[in-house]
Amino acid sequence: MLVVSDTTTITNLLRIDLLSLIQKLYNQIYIPQAVYDELSRMPSQKKQIDKLRWIKVKVVTDQELVSTLLEKLDAGESEAIALAVEMKADILIIDEWFGRNIAASYGLNIIGLFGILLGSKRRGYIKAVKPYMDDLIKSYGFRVSEALYIKVLKLAGE
Repeated sequence: MLVVSDTTTITNLLRIDLLSLIQKLYNQIYIPQAVYDELSRMPSQKKQIDKLRWIKVKVVTDQELVSTLLEKLDAGESEAIALAVEMKADILIIDEWFGRNIAASYGLNIIGLFGILLGSKRRGYIKAVKPYMDDLIKSYGFRVSEALYIKVLKLAGE
């Protein structure tokens, strides 16, 4: 399975010490150079990412698509979407609402942080979703609508 990721989900999973869930679910992921650069801005993140052999950095070759996407999105999102299109990825991991909508317009299958938590609970990698959601919201300012929060908890059976 080919999986490409944007920055935010990786950063948030690092914050709650659950980045390994991505490997458990997908074996390996690809990130474009811009995502690696964004992750590298924080030395502690860079150190952790550099140790993980299952995260592969891949350069996007379709710079025309990247340029088009940069008109509306940041570099990480633009390159992640372009790389997912280029690689014909099975899944793009992206959280930002606007980026998700644009990715969907390219026919990409999308999952975000909460989808990863839900999939991890279903497979028994975590016992509950709510404590992690609450930690991200309270401790790290993760923004989520009340409707989505309730929906995720309902899907989790919590």
